[in-house]
Amino acid sequence: MTWFNNGIAFVIIYMVTLFCVLPIGVKTAEEAGEAKLPGQADSAPANPRLGFKFLLTFGISCVLFGIYYVVGTYDLLGLSARFDR
Repeated sequence: MTWFNNGIAFVIIYMVTLFCVLPIGVKTAEEAGEAKLPGQADSAPANPRLGFKFLLTFGISCVLFGIYYVVGTYDLLGLSARFDR
């Protein structure tokens, strides 16, 4: 595993995790009891808390990437023998 492969794996893990974390705790303006702005979609979140979600995603991604790295480095699944490496 090269640094490039690890970087690509981390980006993929981060993006998948981000799309899983984004809907957590979302409330529309109606659910939050706030007035909607003119032209605002009914489903638009009142307070998306994107900074918190990006940091949460980064933490979860680091843990998942650590698992990926340990499994790949120490060949815990035994795939190197199967692929003649």
